[in-house]
Amino acid sequence: MTCAELLVRLLRDIYGVNTLFGIPGVHTIELYRGLEDSGLRHLTPRHEQGAGFMADGYARTTGQPGVCFIITGPGMTNIATAMGQALADSIPMLVISSVSRLDTLGMGQGRLHELPSQQQLMSGVARFSHTLLDANTLPDVLARAFALFHGARPGPVHIEIPIDLLAAQVTEPTQQTRPMLYRPAPDPEGLAMAAAWLRTAKKPLILLGGGCVSAPEAALNLVERLDAPTVTTINAKGLLGRDHPLDLGANAALPAVRALAQEADVILAVGTELGETDYDVVFDDGFHLNGKLIRIDIDPEQLARNQPLALGLVADAGRSLELLLEHFPEHVERGGVDRTRSTLSALALHEDPALSPFVPLFDTLREIMPDAILVGDSTATVYAANHLVSQPAPRRYFNASTGYGTLGYGLPAALGAALATPGLPVVALVGDGGIMFTLSELATAVEERLPVVILLWHNHGYEEIRRYMDNNGVSRVGVDILPPDFQKLASGFGCQASRVTSPTELAQALADRPSDGPLLLEVDAAAWQQAITRQH
Repeated sequence: MTCAELLVRLLRDIYGVNTLFGIPGVHTIELYRGLEDSGLRHLTPRHEQGAGFMADGYARTTGQPGVCFIITGPGMTNIATAMGQALADSIPMLVISSVSRLDTLGMGQGRLHELPSQQQLMSGVARFSHTLLDANTLPDVLARAFALFHGARPGPVHIEIPIDLLAAQVTEPTQQTRPMLYRPAPDPEGLAMAAAWLRTAKKPLILLGGGCVSAPEAALNLVERLDAPTVTTINAKGLLGRDHPLDLGANAALPAVRALAQEADVILAVGTELGETDYDVVFDDGFHLNGKLIRIDIDPEQLARNQPLALGLVADAGRSLELLLEHFPEHVERGGVDRTRSTLSALALHEDPALSPFVPLFDTLREIMPDAILVGDSTATVYAANHLVSQPAPRRYFNASTGYGTLGYGLPAALGAALATPGLPVVALVGDGGIMFTLSELATAVEERLPVVILLWHNHGYEEIRRYMDNNGVSRVGVDILPPDFQKLASGFGCQASRVTSPTELAQALADRPSDGPLLLEVDAAAWQQAITRQH
């Protein structure tokens, strides 16, 4: 058995991997020999960045690591952006790459795809990056990667295998079963103290982040028993179900929620970084907590970041929610529903001029595709959806406006989500600027016959940056870019496409969407705004 064949066997039989993303290259053909008759599904994106984003979307939807096979050098620099986004959002991703022969590592001989130190470069966008120096140590390195995915704060892991080791003969490992691994639970004394503070609080507030998505039932029950207004961040949408009366949504950066946060006497923050793109998206450092802050996070360093801490518990978010719930067998009345309702009324999101044009768009999506997973780029529709959209379950809303904030994420990540959940519809929310970064993945969508709706908001350039330039007195340079004819481009890929200018046209197009391939719906922002204005 070769090292490459063993890798495929371990991924499939020990770690339950069934889908791989990658573009074959001369340095990785031995990996593909290992794929022969393996039963694993391999998808070929059109760019390594697309491979990484697809793996990201797959992982966010399933909770399992997305796995990529990537070539040496340019393949790795191409996927680095996707790894950066996954690192920022704590998404499990396993990137297996080739690297130069053992005897040429670091020699600077101008070999094909050579980097001075590929491992050093990738370690900056990975939880760890490892160079395999002995083929027989592969099982141990893989075990280390999956232990991190399931027992610590997840993120990308990079394992590079020298091209001469891929074909090296290996000894079949004696350990053929995956060990059981349980994530850390909170310290009982600390948990009891947190419960005591929450029990006596007059105005509690809960902040739930993406780390909680594995325990929606415990999160819902705890929120209801504490009767506490709750911020569910962008990556935590759906934790409490759709339109829950205690859910403030991902609106922590807005004035009414900030006021509520400042008056809270005890705050419980679970599985959330308390980072800028969730709590300070207006970028004025205006989110302040004056009460006693209890934080639960699997990463001890995270407990010391962003807000002053009163009590910290290093533990898995989901397990902590379950154990904390045991301290509250009965509902504690604190007027939480009224406080939440009052805060949302003050926000008046549907009347906000910046958001109101998008209200009928998301109302239409909800009416026609109520169970859809929404996957977004950094684009106007996503910025609005972060505030407006409520989902029925977790793992059905994610985008690249958080953390790293890359462009080009929406389309390939939506394809990964569609592969992972063939029973649920998927909508990619993209803009005319961002989609150009990964437009080639339309070919992958067509080839794999993935029924993803690509909702393209066309505002003729980089609208957000235009607005920033205007607000800061900077002349518009580089933002009014020439758009292509997206209808012709989609047709060239073999993708159905049409233009919509009103909610009625959108509803009809969604109702008539194909079931065996992608559909690109181009929404002209100016025409949409005119249609909405006429309706009112």
